[in-house]
Amino acid sequence: MLKELLSLFFPNVCQSCGKVLYHSENCICTSCRYFLPQTQFHLDKENAVAKLFWGRVDINSAAAYYNFNKGGSVQRLIHQLKYKGKREIGVTIGKFYGTDLKQSNLFKDVNVVMPVPLHKSKERKRGYNQSEMFAAGIAQAMNIELSTNNLVRIAATETQTKKSRYDRWKNVETVFAITDNLKLENKHILLVDDVITTGATIEACAQKLLEIGNVKLSVATIAYTQY
Repeated sequence: MLKELLSLFFPNVCQSCGKVLYHSENCICTSCRYFLPQTQFHLDKENAVAKLFWGRVDINSAAAYYNFNKGGSVQRLIHQLKYKGKREIGVTIGKFYGTDLKQSNLFKDVNVVMPVPLHKSKERKRGYNQSEMFAAGIAQAMNIELSTNNLVRIAATETQTKKSRYDRWKNVETVFAITDNLKLENKHILLVDDVITTGATIEACAQKLLEIGNVKLSVATIAYTQY
């Protein structure tokens, strides 16, 4: 009864469209779940995200759940996730996408999911890593290991916004490290982030991960935005 009373004054609303959620819905309403701009990249080996890495780094498969449009619903969701403390958005979207990835021939043999790390100073300021929330949802849906402490960011960097493709890569070229190679040997790792534009950050992470013996590396992000 208390929960019902509180919902009258503080209704649980969809973080995408703002409509009041039904009891069976969580974070994102059913309508938004199906009408947000999904890419279906997880079904296409040669999609736009995969092509970002051709000739740059050996990525097995790459995909993004949504197309990112400036001012659109996906941008609002990511803004809420990153800057408004709505970490449940990342977990919820991760569960949605993990369910799809588990059924994809390109991703179904992934056995560990790993978020692109934030530097400790930025994570302390924000309170959490938004990509880790997304990774946690994927790991739960796929019933696989979540690794959050093995890939680390050892130096803080400037924001990537408004940098050129080359400057984005130089900005993160040497800022990542692996803490325990043995734990990741012979794994199919799914590296995840919130938004991918040029792929520079993921490329820098991938180069470190691919130094490990006999690993296969794939990539998934919440959204893809054309540069």
